[in-house]
Amino acid sequence: MSFQQRLQEIRFGFERAFWVANVTELFERLAYYGTQAVLAIYLHETLHFTEAQAGDLIGFFGGIVWFLPILGGTLADRFGFRRSLAFAYLVLSVGYFLLGSLTAPWMAPLRNIVPLYWLVLAIITVPALGPSIVKPCVVGTTARAAHENVRSIGYSIYYTLVNVGGTLGPIVAYFVRDWIGIENVFRVCAISVFLMFFATLIYYKEPTRSGEQQVASVAQALKNMFVVLGNVRFMIFLVIFSGFWIVFWEEFIALPLYVRGYVNPNAKIDLLLSIDPLTVILFQIAISYLTRKIPSFTAMTLGTLIASFSWLVLASTTAGHWMGAVAGGLARMGVSVLPSTLLVAVALIVLALGEMTQSPRFYEYVSRLAPPGQQGTFMGYSFLPIAIGFFTAGRIGGRLVHYFGEVRHQPHQVWWVISGVGFLTTLLMWLYDRLVKPGQATPPAS
Repeated sequence: MSFQQRLQEIRFGFERAFWVANVTELFERLAYYGTQAVLAIYLHETLHFTEAQAGDLIGFFGGIVWFLPILGGTLADRFGFRRSLAFAYLVLSVGYFLLGSLTAPWMAPLRNIVPLYWLVLAIITVPALGPSIVKPCVVGTTARAAHENVRSIGYSIYYTLVNVGGTLGPIVAYFVRDWIGIENVFRVCAISVFLMFFATLIYYKEPTRSGEQQVASVAQALKNMFVVLGNVRFMIFLVIFSGFWIVFWEEFIALPLYVRGYVNPNAKIDLLLSIDPLTVILFQIAISYLTRKIPSFTAMTLGTLIASFSWLVLASTTAGHWMGAVAGGLARMGVSVLPSTLLVAVALIVLALGEMTQSPRFYEYVSRLAPPGQQGTFMGYSFLPIAIGFFTAGRIGGRLVHYFGEVRHQPHQVWWVISGVGFLTTLLMWLYDRLVKPGQATPPAS
């Protein structure tokens, strides 16, 4: 097939709902990753929580964000993607505004009544509810509004736009934090998603169902959810794959606490966190092309292995010496950069390579397992490993940084443990493939 023919397929292979949903998702991701880029700093340095408490709160937030799509996707099958998306963006705008108002004078009476930890825990739940509906709706829209011959590239487009938002979010967060204060990062994020509420109402049209029957009732939708739970092989796979996301989410939990606490207290960590999604933007299409003939499950396992090597860059003293030499060479050319900054950048680039190898193929794999009429339900469950990974990363991330930093005085050893989780996950994925033999989604011929 010629390049021109492929462009024609892409041009006519998607309904308008695909583009509207994915553009609104870009701004939702901008808000989400803008929040994530500063949340650890906000909790630890502004609200003065311990590293363990900050990790617990972030893990709780992320666990809800990525666990509730199970229910959000189920109900989206019943109520439709348009209404669900609009509702989610409205909830997000309220939640981010409240999160940024925790230190506001008008919140003082509430802060005096409710212990701060429990107040933050309650407020952080509100913005966590929004993505639980947005994610399955957008991914489900991609499944419904993309023709079969371009569905694989549709998920690559989806994932690229997600990472455009993921890149802009930390950059916006850095400039807002630097100019008008860290609390206003959350308020800017609230404005971003509030605009998407109106965009959805005006431009989004419910995608066609390709002959599928709409779920008849909430009871039927919930029944579908339990059908998925009864798929033992699928559930085992999701639990195993959560190990990848433990490795990934420490980017937003352990990394900011480690860098600001033990490497450079003035590090612009929120700006550095844009490196991962920026790498995905630049190379996702190329990686998708290079791995197009690899079976989906194999690609996911390979991506997990690559990501597992990322944090070894921070754990290895040899890597530190190399980065010191590179930084010295750049300094002689008039470019001033700290070795620690280069180490973080390299680690995030390697992490991104693993992420972009597995993520689009993961969504493709799950979408092809979904029975007719249950895309929202199955795509909702595709976020379960992300939820388990985020919650677990929160529980262990802050504690690992405290233990190896304050107790052992060897903070770099944090990364040996986190990388070990990734290598163990890779092994379990390999064993699962050999022993359980899941159905593999083979990419369509290009």
